[in-house]
Amino acid sequence: MTEKTVLYETRGAVALITLNRPAALNSFTRAMHEELWQALAKIESDKSVRALVLTGSGRGFCAGADLAEFDFTPGPDLVKRADPGPIIEQAFNPTVRKLQALRVPTIAAVNGAAAGAGVSLAMTCDMAIAASNASFTLAFSKIGLVPDAGGTWFLIKKLGLARAMGAAMLSDKMSPTQAKEWGMIWDVAPEGEDCVEAAMEVARKLAEMPTRALVETRRLLRAAASADLDRQLDAERDTQSALGATHDYIEGVMAFREKRKPNFKGE
Repeated sequence: MTEKTVLYETRGAVALITLNRPAALNSFTRAMHEELWQALAKIESDKSVRALVLTGSGRGFCAGADLAEFDFTPGPDLVKRADPGPIIEQAFNPTVRKLQALRVPTIAAVNGAAAGAGVSLAMTCDMAIAASNASFTLAFSKIGLVPDAGGTWFLIKKLGLARAMGAAMLSDKMSPTQAKEWGMIWDVAPEGEDCVEAAMEVARKLAEMPTRALVETRRLLRAAASADLDRQLDAERDTQSALGATHDYIEGVMAFREKRKPNFKGE
């Protein structure tokens, strides 16, 4: 039986998804994307899951696309067969959209090397926590391509134009400390500590919080960069009004008034 390329488990209210092609640094095949979508669908349908940690097996987090999926055999239609556009449209873009729209907060535990679209994948998550020996390499310019899987969008949002331009054009390897300083990731696990456990600790904290409010916060923050103040004020008003009808809002205020710990249900 072929081993699964994406592993899924739940630890309490936290789902753990592990990319599982360690010999290929967890580079993506089309089949691997489909297995990841199946795992994300489980989270969408299982309301007991309140946060996600995404990591990789072995010494790498994700090396982007598996170039073995492209046909570079000399001969007719080489350009068509080697075209990266279809796999981006049919696999990577849906993966990014599914992760961005997931109904729970997401944390990438970058356990090792992240390269190409693997860097984009880490930035797709709401937060990323890297191991002290992890690395980030955009790599696209080294093979005549541009950052994809949302890479150009995330880089500008997280790093700013000057740093994004240098990182994307030079494709130099970036340490986790530099990635944190530049805003690419949230944190670096202390040396010798497991970044997956560090991510799980944050995920467990998020899983006890009002899930819908966290996801709406994510949505508003993403929208703010391209919205003017008036539109953002209206969006905040409408979101607050919608959240005002939720269990977690009523519970949060009642718990505050009664000086007790709230019991949020994520709804």
